[in-house]
Amino acid sequence: MKPFSQESVPAGLPITRSLTLVYGLSLAVAILMTGASVAGLLAPDALYPTAVLRQSSVPNDAVNLLLGLPILLGVMALTRRDKLLGLLFWPGALLYVLYNTLAYVFAMPFGWMTALYAALALLSAATPVALIARVDREAIRRQFADAVPARVPGGALVGFGALFLLRGAGLVANALSGQAVLLPTEGALLIADTVFSVAWIVGGVLLWRRQALGYVLGAGLLFQASALFVGLILVLLLRPLLTPAPFVLADVIVIVGMTLICLAPFALFTRGVLLQQG
Repeated sequence: MKPFSQESVPAGLPITRSLTLVYGLSLAVAILMTGASVAGLLAPDALYPTAVLRQSSVPNDAVNLLLGLPILLGVMALTRRDKLLGLLFWPGALLYVLYNTLAYVFAMPFGWMTALYAALALLSAATPVALIARVDREAIRRQFADAVPARVPGGALVGFGALFLLRGAGLVANALSGQAVLLPTEGALLIADTVFSVAWIVGGVLLWRRQALGYVLGAGLLFQASALFVGLILVLLLRPLLTPAPFVLADVIVIVGMTLICLAPFALFTRGVLLQQG
């Protein structure tokens, strides 16, 4: 395997510039996420001052290490082996980190960890932009235009984005009317959901229209959405093991159903890419 310092433009991938910077930034994201998650697992009472915050954050810290870190390192490794799926899913792995980090930024009380999460959020937002800027998007569009399904995966992204926006609007309406209390952790997730619901809709429309950016952004967002649903299942399973929260089977069943719905268009898109690559 080539050392990172010698990374050049891969001959087998549609890349216009060296990925050295993107590898370095992604490794920084992985290191910061690992450090924050390990700290949360080792000192939950010190970092998460309320029971509600611990119940949401501690299992998520575990999932960051069990799922978030492996998928980020995995797509990086695939890309270094000139695998196109690694390149396409790499932005999604970074956006997975960004989603979780945004929730921490807005849910955590202000303190020294806030700076760490803010830095992680900036890195995990800037790195996919730097990566996509180095992808030959037009070459991917020409390669995929007649071979990779776009409308079903694109429509799925738009549908999930619209669904989560409507859900968020309902939560805000209930809170404003006094029918429900929006906890800080719920408010933080609402912000992250809103940001990425808009991103899913935009990416889905671009993919539906078979735009060059749509294939790259849409692939990443499909991967991110699928990983988020899988991660949520793991959170629900780990929560009663790591915190006093009870196990709620109905929640797991609902999320498993939504995960399967999300994985279907993701699998369709992935199959198209693999068949096209031969």
